[in-house]
Amino acid sequence: MIDYSILPLFNAVSNSIAGIFLLIGFIFIKRGNVRAHRACMLTAFGASIAFLTSYIVYHLHAGDVRFLGQGLIRPIYFSILITHVFLAIVIVPLAIITLRRALGGRFAAHRAIARWTWPIWMYVSVTGVIVYVLVYLIYPHSPIQ
Repeated sequence: MIDYSILPLFNAVSNSIAGIFLLIGFIFIKRGNVRAHRACMLTAFGASIAFLTSYIVYHLHAGDVRFLGQGLIRPIYFSILITHVFLAIVIVPLAIITLRRALGGRFAAHRAIARWTWPIWMYVSVTGVIVYVLVYLIYPHSPIQ
C-alpha cells in the first residue's frame, strides 16, 4: 500500500518553490534580465504543475481533511482557504495564457496579463503554504469520513 501522507508536505514545498521563483523572476524582469526571468517563471510553472498533480493524487486517496482549530483562528483560516481556493481556480488559465503569450513572443500582451497573474499567483502560493502550516503543523487534522 502506498503512503500518501508525505504529499501535503510536498505540496507546501512545491508552493514555496513556486513563490520563491515568482519573486526572483519578478526582480529579474524589473532589472531587465529577461533570460533569468524566463527561467524563473518556467521553474515556478513547473513547481505549480507538480503541486497540482500531487494535490489531486493526495485528495483522491486521502479525501478531505477537517480543520480542527477553534476560536478566532477558525474564521481567519476559512477566509484564507476560501480566497485561496477561488484564486487557485482563477490562476490556472491566467498562468497558461500568460506563459503562452510570453513563449509566443507577444510581450505587450504578456505584460498586460502578467500584471494580474503575478500577484494572484503569489497569493495562491503563499496562502497554500499558510493553509498547510495551519492544517498539518499547528492544528491537528483529521480525515473527513
